[in-house]
Amino acid sequence: MARFAVDVALRWSDMDAFGHVNNNQFMVLLEEARVSMMFTTAAEAGLTGFRDGVVVARHEVDYLLPVVVPAAIRVELWIERIGNASFTFAYELSADDKLALRAKSVMVPFDTETQRPRRITAEEREFLQQWTD
Repeated sequence: MARFAVDVALRWSDMDAFGHVNNNQFMVLLEEARVSMMFTTAAEAGLTGFRDGVVVARHEVDYLLPVVVPAAIRVELWIERIGNASFTFAYELSADDKLALRAKSVMVPFDTETQRPRRITAEEREFLQQWTD
């Protein structure tokens, strides 16, 4: 299975009063990995549709280990499912080479002019299929 991998920087402000990375901050780390794939890597491949609009419809998260700053964070993500108007990311986040989190996000391409979901284009589907399992 092909995975898209990206190193993501932790910030001291990601920690909460308990001394570990706050559960909400993990969503930011996953977002940074998604943005790297859908905006930067897709644009480099000539695909800009995701930049025009894509929204999160659902998150599912399993927290496996607490993470403290500093730590080397790596997010691996892949596409678990591609439908007609949505697709699902699967993630594994590691801190210092230890698996700390597994997650999934259902994404919906979105037309910002009509404020409605839209279909996945053939070009977007081809791009996403690079990282399917």
